Order: sequence, then C-alpha cells, then structure tokens
Amino acid sequence: MKYLILIYSNPKSRAAWDKLTEEQQRKFGQDHYDLSDKLRASGELVVSEGLPGPETGKGVSIRDGEVVVTDGPFAEAKEYLAGFYLVEADTIDQVIAHAATLPDAHNDGIEVRPVWDMSMLDDA
Repeated sequence: MKYLILIYSNPKSRAAWDKLTEEQQRKFGQDHYDLSDKLRASGELVVSEGLPGPETGKGVSIRDGEVVVTDGPFAEAKEYLAGFYLVEADTIDQVIAHAATLPDAHNDGIEVRPVWDMSMLDDA
C-alpha cells in the first residue's frame, strides 16, 4: 500500500528555522537525505520532494465555464504543506516509524495518510 508522509510548516516553524545555525540547518537537511536514502535502499520510496511556500502556488477553478486562476496562498490557515514522501509499505506503522525520524516531527508534526488505490476503478 502507498502512504504519504506530509510535512507541514508555518510562520513559527519558519522563524525557528531562521534561528538555527548553518550547521543545524545542514543537519536538518541531512536527516531528510538520510531517510530518502534509507527508503530508496529498502525499495519503499516512490518519490520525495520539498515544496516552496504557498505564495508560489496558483489556484485553478472553473466558474461559469471559464478557467479562473488565482495567486496563493489560498487557505486562511497559516500552516502549509512544505514537502512530502510517497512510500510503499506493508503497514502504516512502518511509515509512522520512518516519519518519526524526521526533524520536522519535533516542530509542527507530520501527517501520515494512506493513498487510495485508484486501480480498483479500472474494473468499474
């Protein structure tokens, strides 16, 4: 089964990042590289990416048959998706154990969520 490890950020965690020394920031990034390497070696990693802030996004909707594009951020919440890992594992507990190794778990936390298997729609 596939699972997403969703990493969130907000202005408070961004301010904490800015207060880290260069060495602490390097270690933070290295922890992410280490998990990616571990997941790749075990065959569990599908893809992992970091995301820029929500102000870089575009909202797309259809209104009266027309495509409407708006600049981000879109939600009123200050929290935003900062990155993700898409992994394939037998159990959610395996993924939770991986997520707990990330430095982000000490700040705003991480969400682990199963991904729907859309192949079941092929038979519909």
